Amino acid sequence: MELRTLGATGVQVSPIGFGAFKIGRNLKTKYAEHYELPDDATVHRLLDGVLDAGINLVDTAPAYGSSEARIGEYLKASGRRSEIVLSTKVGERFQDGHSSYAFDRTSISNSIDASLKRLGTDRLDIVCVHSNGDDLEIIQQSDVLEVLGERRRRGDIGLVGFSGKTLEGHRACLAPALGVQVLMIELNPLETAQAALLEDAQAAGVGVLVKKGLASGRLSASEALPWLLTHEQVASIVVGGLSLEHIRENVRLGEA
Repeated sequence: MELRTLGATGVQVSPIGFGAFKIGRNLKTKYAEHYELPDDATVHRLLDGVLDAGINLVDTAPAYGSSEARIGEYLKASGRRSEIVLSTKVGERFQDGHSSYAFDRTSISNSIDASLKRLGTDRLDIVCVHSNGDDLEIIQQSDVLEVLGERRRRGDIGLVGFSGKTLEGHRACLAPALGVQVLMIELNPLETAQAALLEDAQAAGVGVLVKKGLASGRLSASEALPWLLTHEQVASIVVGGLSLEHIRENVRLGEA
């Protein structure tokens, strides 16, 4: 796949990214069918296959169960950390079958420290705010973006991002003073509202990653991915899964 540049950051990512939700969590999901978590050997084969297929963006989060820890174990065993643009999040936790959110300074700083440890790395390439949907309140009334900026200046974070749920919240993130360099937005042929943001993000130099590009399984890859990739402002579409066959087909579509 020909890499795409993430906004004005200079970071290049594969147009198809890998979402690592399913390697770490199978409770309280939005997927129609239940699935078993793969064992460690299967996770390692899957991640090897992802990288070998040309995918370099791997997206995870503390709320994805054991996903971060399993990626960290893989990176330690494989030595392939330099091949990955590693993206994670702050703000949401999933414990005892329930999600909880915290955007205060201490919680965010502790979350970054824990992710660094679980992933076994000294730098998180992208860290997005994992919004609960109250995007404007998080942006305007919490310290989360300030803390992420501080940790970026310390070198713990490469890029500051925001994974929100509202067009208003994402538009607010384009203000240069906030320091947001990446947006993760929901966009697919069935959910097109965020497309109105794309040109403004490009003008602001803010990179765009797409989540739920397949509409949580309501669309096939062949329906959704070509449509999404016609938008030049979209740097990468993060798609999850446990099937290497499906992942390779996604890559083929990303090369078309």
